[in-house]
Amino acid sequence: MTVPRHYALSRPYRLSLDSYAQVTGVHPLLVRRLVALGLLEVTRDAQGRLWFDPSQVREMARIQRLRMSLNLSYSAIGLVVELLDRIAELDRTRRRMPRRGDAPWT
Repeated sequence: MTVPRHYALSRPYRLSLDSYAQVTGVHPLLVRRLVALGLLEVTRDAQGRLWFDPSQVREMARIQRLRMSLNLSYSAIGLVVELLDRIAELDRTRRRMPRRGDAPWT
């Protein structure tokens, strides 16, 4: 998925459901389903409208890549995303820890 050039030049603070669907190339009903499954983070305004942080464009691309490459249901993708996030967190923690036998850096 490529982000339109005009979007990259002027990133909005948040995207409406229709804007998000247009930028990601995903039907708004599918976006709503992914929100209901907890795969996308949103905020709601007083009228209940969905608003997306621009970082969720990248998250949609991740979801679509997993869907295409692993041929998983969207429900199963939630589990895969959680596992991948946990692995990344463990890897960051491991990298911050000194290796055994290394002298402390002072």
